[in-house]
Formats: sequence, C-alpha cells, structure tokens
Amino acid sequence: MNIILETARLRLREFNLNDAAFIIELLNSPGWLANIGDRNVHNEEQAMAYLQNGAMKSYAENGFGLSLVELKEGNVPIGMCGLIRRDFLDHPDIGFALLPGYDGKGYAFEIAKATFDHGREKLGLAAICAIVLPENTRSVKLLEKLGMKMEKTIVYPGTNEELSLYVSPFTLDVV
Repeated sequence: MNIILETARLRLREFNLNDAAFIIELLNSPGWLANIGDRNVHNEEQAMAYLQNGAMKSYAENGFGLSLVELKEGNVPIGMCGLIRRDFLDHPDIGFALLPGYDGKGYAFEIAKATFDHGREKLGLAAICAIVLPENTRSVKLLEKLGMKMEKTIVYPGTNEELSLYVSPFTLDVV
C-alpha cells in the first residue's frame, strides 16, 4: 500500500487492482454521473482497465495521479482525489469525488487542500489548475476556498462541454 499523504482524519493512497469494486461504486454514484460523467465502468474487468489505463499509468508516467481517499479509522474508502496531467492543460489539475454520505463533513476540502499542498511543496509543481462544470457549485466553492480563481471558460476536447478553468494562486505565469 503506497501512502501518499495523511491528514487528521484521512489517508490518500495509490489505487491498486483490489480497488475495482470501489471504483464501480464511485464511478456510478449520482454525484459522479452528474458532475463528471459516465465512464462506462460497470463490472470488475472495466474497473481494472480504468485503474490500469488511468491512475496506475499516471503514477508510472507522471509520479502522481488520482488516488484513493480513505478514512484512517477503519480504512474505509470514501472517494478519490489527486492530480491529473491532461494534454490540453498547461499544468496538472486537481480532481476529487466522494461517495454519497461523506459530503458535508469537510472531507473533500481536507483531502483537496492536502493534495494541493503536496503538489506545490513535495512535487514542486509551478501551478495547479482545476476544471469544473460551472453549475457544480459545491466543487466551485471548494476550489475558491483553496484560493483558486476562475480564469476562463474552456471546451473539453472532443465534446462541446464548457468547463470553468480555475488556477492556483501560487504562480503568475499560468496561461
């Protein structure tokens, strides 16, 4: 188990193939489907492919990626958070999602803040950005609480979906 960081209540660790059942649950939760979209992950084989081609590939190529968020007490998986390198963005972006029932407890901010700080302090990233649906008000508020500012609207490549691009406050050269 490769632990990336810990907070007072949470642990962020790299995904592994044993997390396939959790991935199916998270990626098919109402909040994920509404705010991130259907990734067509409905069985263990699809979940393993999602992990191998996404998070695990990113760890190998970038040294970071989306990771599992779990409660320290009981090692209960509750979501994912991490940094993602996307070809169409100048800097890695932060992503986060929690299972229903774990919202409103401060977990999302706690793990996003720790991930944000880890990217800046431990990984030495010059900037971190975020992309979000403008109507996803909970995520927008979290990004603003992190000190990120809305820079512009972008269209996600290969779609006509308009997203708000937020940027980190610790650099002046973000385009």
